[in-house]
Amino acid sequence: MLHFMAVEIREIHTKRELRRFIQFANDLYKGCPYYCPPLFFDEMNCFNVETNPALEVCEYQLWMAYRDGKPVGRIAGIINRRANETWNYKHVRFGWFDFIDDLEVSKALLDTVAAWGKERGMDALNGPVGFTDFDHEGLLLEGYEYPAVMSSLYNYPYYVQHMDAYGLSKDADWIEIQVYPPQGCPERLNRIAEIVKQRSHVRVDKVKNSRELVRKYGIQYMDVIDEAYQKLYNFQPMTDAQKNYYKNMYFPLLNFDFVTLVVNEKDEIVGVGLGMPDISNALRKCGGKLFPFGWYHILKALKSKHIEVFNLLLIAVRPDYQGTGVNAIFFQDQIPRMNKYGMKILETTNILETNTKNIANFTQFDHKIHKHHRAYIKSI
Repeated sequence: MLHFMAVEIREIHTKRELRRFIQFANDLYKGCPYYCPPLFFDEMNCFNVETNPALEVCEYQLWMAYRDGKPVGRIAGIINRRANETWNYKHVRFGWFDFIDDLEVSKALLDTVAAWGKERGMDALNGPVGFTDFDHEGLLLEGYEYPAVMSSLYNYPYYVQHMDAYGLSKDADWIEIQVYPPQGCPERLNRIAEIVKQRSHVRVDKVKNSRELVRKYGIQYMDVIDEAYQKLYNFQPMTDAQKNYYKNMYFPLLNFDFVTLVVNEKDEIVGVGLGMPDISNALRKCGGKLFPFGWYHILKALKSKHIEVFNLLLIAVRPDYQGTGVNAIFFQDQIPRMNKYGMKILETTNILETNTKNIANFTQFDHKIHKHHRAYIKSI
């Protein structure tokens, strides 16, 4: 147990303490209409070595800050050994970082992670990020007036001043884009997609569900995602256990109308595009709890035949097919389906501001760049 002035820092060890750690953010944002609570059981599983294979390559510790016996903040310290080896650096990450508007509290929490990392040979503090780049990352800098989607972080505006006060500086920035789908696939896009199909000898394969996907392709689609993301921020090559974890966690939930596989003449997957209905309002209604009625709201959102807001989760193209125009095929396949379901708004996930090719996928349509996120760094 550590003390910083009037702030007491307690390590988290038991399941009961972990539940308090997770619940703290829901309590801090109670009444905020823009915050999206995570699924509570997902968060519990995230910190369980038996259920989250990312912990095979990560070391972590959780802390909560208390003042006068009341919780006032929380933070996770993470060392992803596989990412550190991949990028040849010695970073200790901080994530799950939430706190009241008190500089003593945020400083005590960050000091705790920095000291913990330094003891383990780390030389820089980096965050907010998670165990891997599939977890939430990036402090929200702009776009507080827009509801958060399930796949992105939300925080109060005062967090930025706390980062600056601690001496953290920009390491990477992301943007999120709202895209307004056209009625019908634009003729130019249609023409490009047809040329790419003929020139690169590729086609779309639509599968009906996750069972058919695995039967035909095993986890090849996860290999494609892994290869496509190699140059992204804090990338860590996925282990086989991680590939199976994400396959089992997310793919069974998907409406496969919105899973587009592009395959070549050898029946190899060369591109994956997928998305899902936005379920953030369902999560707000149930506070992230499945019971007693949360499962109903979430299932209703996932299975709806009328979808106004849709989350574009990813477009991944195998490196040897990048730059060939394969992305046009995804939109050719998806736009008619978006029209069929009545979609008004498509929400991208975080896109690195330097990833101009990916940004161009979406800015070719009517759009608005509405959110801005940042990961920070500081030598320790």
